[in-house]
Amino acid sequence: MSAVRAVVVDPDAPGRLALAEVPAPEPAPNEAVVRVHATSVNLGDVFRVPHAEAGWRPGWDLAGVVERAAADGSGPAAGTRVLGLRGVRFGAWGELVAVPTAWLAELPAEVGFAQAATLPTCGLTALYALERAGFLLNRTVLVTGASGGLGHFVVQLAAQAGAYVIAGVRRPERAAAVKDLGVRDVVVGEDIADAARFGPYDVVIDILGGESLAKALPQLRPDGLCVALGISAGIETKLNLAQLFGTVGGVNLVPLVLFTEMDRRGGTSGLAGLARMVAEGRLRPIVDVEESWTEVAAVAQKFLNREITGKAVLHFD
Repeated sequence: MSAVRAVVVDPDAPGRLALAEVPAPEPAPNEAVVRVHATSVNLGDVFRVPHAEAGWRPGWDLAGVVERAAADGSGPAAGTRVLGLRGVRFGAWGELVAVPTAWLAELPAEVGFAQAATLPTCGLTALYALERAGFLLNRTVLVTGASGGLGHFVVQLAAQAGAYVIAGVRRPERAAAVKDLGVRDVVVGEDIADAARFGPYDVVIDILGGESLAKALPQLRPDGLCVALGISAGIETKLNLAQLFGTVGGVNLVPLVLFTEMDRRGGTSGLAGLARMVAEGRLRPIVDVEESWTEVAAVAQKFLNREITGKAVLHFD
């Protein structure tokens, strides 16, 4: 097969996204070729689209079946159902995709492709962030942006670990769905400072950045930990250092970048664990939108407009 279909940037297409023929993947020895059945949409996928050059291929997450095993013998055999991600290589929104076997895991029969496609980027980020936080039993954790694709995994995994979870959501209509995920309380509104009434917090998982991060840090206990995961609310923040030093007595702020983590440790174990939790009913992906990949431009725009709770999934026809 010399060509396959994939989603590419097309400046003349609605939303600058269209299906086009691209060269079939030529995998490295440590890469398996996967026939993709479903993918999910992440902020990192769509934020570059308005400025990307023609032909650029977005997409991180995928779930499908191994069409050709890696030449070096690593990873799953041909015919295996898998989930995985391309990461900074992008290009997961295609019929056939070459994926490093260290970034793939076998998918249990109980988990469908749509559920699996939600897990790689957001599930792994949530998992690694909470691993940074350490022992969580009976500790109080604040999660900002809790109704999003990443946030709804963070609150579930923190609750599974025995934490008392306070979830911040921007819109009141999203509070009930988050409350059902095992959180103790939900704070509604743009101003995360309102969460202070439930604090102080042992851990803050901040997904939004910007002003959210500045207002969450003073709510930590002395020597508390904030893991910063996102910048959707702004790439800059102003910190009141007198407040941090005087009121909190010092905090630990750790930014986490998923793909840096994966370069160091791979993703197979984490992906397999997340998929197993879904299979056992202990982790529930919230899929708000499911569409054919032919509707990618419309789905991406909904995502940018913050009209989606949880995840959006594209099915490959």
